[in-house]
Amino acid sequence: MAELKFSKTHEWARIEGAFAFVGISDHAQKELGDIVFVELPRVGEKVKKDGRFGTVESTKAASELYLPLSGEVVSTNSELGKAPQLVNESPLEKGWMIKIKLENSAEAKELMDDAGYNAFVAQEKH
Repeated sequence: MAELKFSKTHEWARIEGAFAFVGISDHAQKELGDIVFVELPRVGEKVKKDGRFGTVESTKAASELYLPLSGEVVSTNSELGKAPQLVNESPLEKGWMIKIKLENSAEAKELMDDAGYNAFVAQEKH
């Protein structure tokens, strides 16, 4: 599996060639609680790094989703419409949200690797 990169807003990107899959981190889904609805952009929509690309609603709260990388939405995870709990059950695999065609792959250098993200989350708790 390709390496995951994380943003400070708790989204992840798994880069595969000219594309990236995007979702929320395991930490984020645990903080949100049971996810009951996911709003995603339309295929063909152009999205910018740090721009809003959707919303997740849980039993606790609604939370905005921010894109870790710029690109064009080429696919959305249609399973989430019927089974939003996939984000809780498998946030890094089956719970992916969108697939984008990357606009600028160099943006990935600004994201954290797994160790960096875990340190960021630990620091955030203090």
